[in-house]
Amino acid sequence: MFSRFKNVYTSPHAAHFLGCMLIFGIVAGMYTGVLNNYLHEVLSITRLERGIVEFPRELPGLLLFVVLALLYRFSEMRLMLIALAVAALGLFGLWGCGDLRWAAIIMMVIYSFGEHLMMPIRQSVAMHMALPGKEGLAMGAVAGLGNMGQVIGAYAVPLLFLLYRFLFPSLPAFERFRVVFIAGAVVLGAGVVIAMFIKEDGRHVPRRDLRLRRKHLKYYILEVFFGARKQVFLSFAPYVLILNYRAGTELVSFLYGIWALANIFVSPLVGRLLDRFGYKPVIVIDAAVLTVLCLLYGFSHHLFPQGAAFTVVCFVFVLDAVLFVVGIARAMYVRTLCDTKEEVTGVLSSGISINHLVSIIIAVAGGLLWERLGLETLFVIAALLGLGSFVFSLTLPTAPVTGKEDSRERS
Repeated sequence: MFSRFKNVYTSPHAAHFLGCMLIFGIVAGMYTGVLNNYLHEVLSITRLERGIVEFPRELPGLLLFVVLALLYRFSEMRLMLIALAVAALGLFGLWGCGDLRWAAIIMMVIYSFGEHLMMPIRQSVAMHMALPGKEGLAMGAVAGLGNMGQVIGAYAVPLLFLLYRFLFPSLPAFERFRVVFIAGAVVLGAGVVIAMFIKEDGRHVPRRDLRLRRKHLKYYILEVFFGARKQVFLSFAPYVLILNYRAGTELVSFLYGIWALANIFVSPLVGRLLDRFGYKPVIVIDAAVLTVLCLLYGFSHHLFPQGAAFTVVCFVFVLDAVLFVVGIARAMYVRTLCDTKEEVTGVLSSGISINHLVSIIIAVAGGLLWERLGLETLFVIAALLGLGSFVFSLTLPTAPVTGKEDSRERS
């Protein structure tokens, strides 16, 4: 199935790399599909505690640039293998923890470490494997393949729940979550095996220089806005569905599946748009749409009858999730700022750490806002952040995406 990418990637290891991305996508779909309901139904996490839980869970992202600096001797492919193995360990631990709250949170942090380690690696590897002028398409293809995996994973959750009910009708309902966790750990184990077959090509990613440089400042500001936007969606959007509209695990997982299915087609499309028009229009449109979505999320229950409001919120939930693919536009912007492929990976990892610092603050503050001032206030502030992102993105340069191609060839 990976042969169609021969005109996009140059590396002989591309098929193994894409296979690992598919596997990681499957597990991400399974994990994301059950996480919020697991927190609510099994661990009894309240809306205030939902934000607090994000503090330890997002720490791996905050410390990512430090971790990558400590692992500077490892190639990108070896880092990918480590990410798969650590994520598998976290899911195996969640299977063993059951309903033990603090033990489960620790295992979530371990899984999060593997997940966050994968973030800059997949974008960087995709760009470095791409043919000149096809970096955007290469990243879009990786994102699309990952979303194909997420479709499989998201829709595997209801099937696993049904299978559990059929085979073990007398066991506690919360045990069905453990079935998903152990299945995810097994799938990631298969990814580890595939990654072990990738031969080293001698490429390493130096990460000793941790300075934040002025030329990357606008990218880092974009990541500040993204960190705020991301956390409102990841932490509170699913909890709105669960607490306000009583959405079950099957429905939440189904919505994530729709998101992932849409991204199979949207991600390569966005990649082509980036190669043709550049990153700026994509980032600007994303910020504008996001502002409207935040207002709909916060006020649909005032604007529409209950049933219609639920439908609108489900639609907004999926569309908001689809917009996460615009992350490849920010990565493309970084490509135009950097002189070498090593610098790209370093800047991407620093950006992830910055947006996670903001995420932690927003998670805790957002929980307090929802608890004290209501859902509407939380999403009005999210909309204002979206508006700020829109205004700032208008100041980005309009340099062509492939403007640094000569630098890529020298690196």
